[in-house]
Amino acid sequence: MVLYVLLGIVVVALFLLGSSVRVITQFERGVVFRYGRALPQLRAPGLTVLLPGADRLHKVNMQIITMPVPAQDGITRDNVTVRVDAVVYYRVFDPMKVIVDVQNYESAIGQVAQASLRSIIGKSDLDDLLSNRERLNQGLELMIDSPAVDWGVHIDRVEIKDVALPESMKRSMSRQAEAERERRSRVITAEGELQASEKLAQAAAVMAEHPAALQLRLLQTVVEVASEKNSTLVLPFPVELLRFLERSTLSAPVPSSDQAGGTAASAAAGTVPDRAPSRVSGPDGVSASSALPAAVVDASSDARS
Repeated sequence: MVLYVLLGIVVVALFLLGSSVRVITQFERGVVFRYGRALPQLRAPGLTVLLPGADRLHKVNMQIITMPVPAQDGITRDNVTVRVDAVVYYRVFDPMKVIVDVQNYESAIGQVAQASLRSIIGKSDLDDLLSNRERLNQGLELMIDSPAVDWGVHIDRVEIKDVALPESMKRSMSRQAEAERERRSRVITAEGELQASEKLAQAAAVMAEHPAALQLRLLQTVVEVASEKNSTLVLPFPVELLRFLERSTLSAPVPSSDQAGGTAASAAAGTVPDRAPSRVSGPDGVSASSALPAAVVDASSDARS
């Protein structure tokens, strides 16, 4: 009987010892409730001993927790329907508040994150959601962190992952982007034309001041065309040459009546001088005098007869 009693005492002692010893990992902290009252001292990682039947241990994870926020439908400030989802990174810094003050801190953080996300959507424009997410992330972090601090939770970071737009809005934005690119291309082309016209005006001023520059440019053009081995070569007829011939004609002496009579007599006798004056009309309507061969004059007189 004594042996059986001793054996029963040993078994009960081992059972109580096994139920009173707990292991707390490195990333956890333990909160002990003794007869329903929380002890102020937290249990550190390692082995901890509890009073059998009196103490209850609650472990709290101190790691950074990643919580995805479900996509929320909302209307932006400029009346565009969007669907936004986000992710929240948080960690517990006060295990006592997390266990005592909040029934389920993970669910509480999730509900606050969803409400804050819908609120930030209604306060923002569509352009801010698409291009200014850093500022929105900071504002969303502050909105979630304000109530979470009282619960012993610190919000490390909040990120907006995706903004889903309606198909009609996507097409409108694509057309707007195409129109903007076309506007930029036209502006760049107009600026290039303006700069080219300025340079051409400067070149024209230099050529007007120095006429030899035009002849050099003409020769350079001939060289460039001839380098391509073309069978036909087109040369421009400079207007300045017509004006030079016109000035030479105006400065020539007017023939007297005797000379005119001699010329008429020569024409009646069938003899013509070696050169006969004629008029050549230029492309700008300016007429100039030039000397044509006598054969051309004879051909013209034959045609008139």
